[in-house]
Amino acid sequence: MRVTVVGGGVAGLSCAYRLAEAGHRVTVRTAGRPEESTSAVAGGLIYPPVARVDERVVRWTEVTVGVYRRSLAAPGIRFLPGSITLGADQPGPLWLPAMTDVTRDGDRLGFTTALVDMPVYLAWLAEQVAALGVRTEYAAVASLAEVDADVVVNAAGLGAAELAGDDTLVPVRGQLVHLADPGLTSWTVVVEGDEVTYVIPHGRHVICGGTEEIGRGDLDPDPAVAAAIVRRCRALEPRLADAAVLGTRAGLRPGRPSVRLERVGNVVHDYGHGGAGVTLAWGCADDVVELVG
Repeated sequence: MRVTVVGGGVAGLSCAYRLAEAGHRVTVRTAGRPEESTSAVAGGLIYPPVARVDERVVRWTEVTVGVYRRSLAAPGIRFLPGSITLGADQPGPLWLPAMTDVTRDGDRLGFTTALVDMPVYLAWLAEQVAALGVRTEYAAVASLAEVDADVVVNAAGLGAAELAGDDTLVPVRGQLVHLADPGLTSWTVVVEGDEVTYVIPHGRHVICGGTEEIGRGDLDPDPAVAAAIVRRCRALEPRLADAAVLGTRAGLRPGRPSVRLERVGNVVHDYGHGGAGVTLAWGCADDVVELVG
């Protein structure tokens, strides 16, 4: 079957890989290269930072974590321990069984999970997809109806709003800062009200964040916001006190009340992952293959 995947981020490439593996003739249509996608900006910490975690999210997370465990030879993937904060009276999240070395101390939840250096991993994944015979076309898609294929997979991230006519999909702007990595061997996420601070080491650099600005659609980094992120992260992790600031970036997460993964006619929709695209990608890709048939 001829299948075109619209979108070249981690969701689209994961779908393309699984579909080609299943024997389909696959084309990826994307306006930009993987390193230009929103996925490339992501912190790459694997757990579902979504407000509504349902059975599907739990299953997709378990599948994806399993893929990363089996892909440790791939560049950009490593498993490290770390912790996130929860309310002291909150139960452990439903996705926790997908993690290892789980501990709980009051509002601190510790576990080991994958950290994915997204630009490095995406470049490798694109090579793997090409090796399976997938053709990539670098061109914008104005309408899903214009795509010549038996089945179209809509994995266009934020662009899916226009392609699918979905007004529930909104940009959620995130800004982060890269600092030089002084040799950190664990990650940290602290949630205080609406503010999230995270320190995610990737060997050569540490991704520090962050922001979550619902409805804001610009990509220009704010120097004041960057400075505030650096202050929070250095307070959280003192070993960053003298770490050089390497740069700051912003990305637009595809925010939606829930992930849309369903088939309508000859279109399979796979979008609305918010900040959890890299966490859910492989689990969603498996479901996409089933829906394509």
